[in-house]
Amino acid sequence: MRHTLMRGRTWVMAAMALLLSILSLLPAGLTRAWADDSVKGKTFVIATDTTFAPFEYRDSSGNMTGIDMDLLREIAKREGFTVQIKSIGFDAALQAVQSRQADGVIAGMSITDARKQIFDFSAPYFDSGVQMAVKSDSTIKSYADLKGKTVVAKTGAEGLSFAQSIAGKYGFTVKALDKADTMYSEVQTGNAAAVFDDYPVLAYGIAQGNGLKVVTPKEQGASYGFAVLKGQNAALLSAFNAGLAAMKSDGSYQATLDKYLKAPDTQSTAKQSFWGLLVESFPALMKGLAMTLAATALSLFFASVLGIAFGFCKVSGVRILQILAAIYVDIFRGTPILVQAFFFYFGLPAATGVKMGVFTAGVLTLSLNAGAYMTEIVRGGIRSVDPGQMEASRSLGLTWLQSMRRVIVPQAIKIATPSVINQFVISLKDTSLLAVLGFAELTYQGQQIIARNFKSFQIWLMVGAIYFIVIFALTKLSNSIDRRFNK
Repeated sequence: MRHTLMRGRTWVMAAMALLLSILSLLPAGLTRAWADDSVKGKTFVIATDTTFAPFEYRDSSGNMTGIDMDLLREIAKREGFTVQIKSIGFDAALQAVQSRQADGVIAGMSITDARKQIFDFSAPYFDSGVQMAVKSDSTIKSYADLKGKTVVAKTGAEGLSFAQSIAGKYGFTVKALDKADTMYSEVQTGNAAAVFDDYPVLAYGIAQGNGLKVVTPKEQGASYGFAVLKGQNAALLSAFNAGLAAMKSDGSYQATLDKYLKAPDTQSTAKQSFWGLLVESFPALMKGLAMTLAATALSLFFASVLGIAFGFCKVSGVRILQILAAIYVDIFRGTPILVQAFFFYFGLPAATGVKMGVFTAGVLTLSLNAGAYMTEIVRGGIRSVDPGQMEASRSLGLTWLQSMRRVIVPQAIKIATPSVINQFVISLKDTSLLAVLGFAELTYQGQQIIARNFKSFQIWLMVGAIYFIVIFALTKLSNSIDRRFNK
């Protein structure tokens, strides 16, 4: 029996060896196609940055474009899968992959040993290089001129690593920022002496008229790679590598680089007037405003429901209900709204495995946060009514609930209306915080436009004016309705 088993095992091993030998003789394209069939016909969510032109940015029509986007879309086309781009910022993109809100990330991401502990990388698709830029009229010409000064670099980028590596030698301080336009504004305003960034990004910004100049030669940087969560989406990574290799062999890869690196669009916005910029940006800003108003309306509806429910719990006199309401209010008034947003969009899906859309996460965050304040508004309005009103209504034979509905609540509404209007305005402005999640509201749209043209002063002036006009108009409307119904 034992000899029979041994002979059987020998035959199995021999068959496996023969199969491997046959596979090794097959053409590389055939074996790759056999291995990567699992990606064909599928759609993958790919996270990316928002402000890293010319690798990823939005064009004047609001579409994501750049080196990374063109490479990814061409590879997807060749390999038979489709991609859904999620433009949310570099740090948020990495978190989205880790929380399984996205299948992969492509964002000018340097391949480092530390990141390899968390992500699996593709073959390198671009070799980076870091340069230093200063204000166009600055006298700084070398690293030695930075002693005692502050420089800026982008969070997670190769420029930050390089700046930190030489900061001690040349005696300057490094400040990390998460957006390219913010870094350049720091240098333009004199808050920072210089910026360290990847050479294509600096070249693009200077071509668009950001007011800087390069003063150092290119330093050797790391390579960029497409990444997936370690141990996940191996077929997607293999398909990316195969598509990239094919693009390099037929020349389309180099053509893509040349499109953005050799011929930057120097005329698009550098000399554009304010009104021309407004006309170009207006459709995107209006789209963002629509998202802002939709999220505000929905969140205030749910916040009102929560506020009424927990507000009544607080004045009910039932101890357990009062404790539950107090816990809810303390949690959501005692933590920053950004922390809540990150928890619902990144933390909760990572813990439960259930994905949540950015709009859902945004409305949920705003609703729960505003609901805590509405709870206190409802409680305060009810408590502000003279206690004698309740006593009088009860003496007339009304129950507690009837007294609340017919006597106390109508008076409380009049008292609380100004606070409700104020909360409405606060919630509308709080939507801007959700831009960090890639929520395409008004502030996010402004960031996307600035990432393309670096006209931060003009764009933020437009965004601020739109917020002011909308909030002013809605406040006046709310006050008018208040005067009409609460005379």
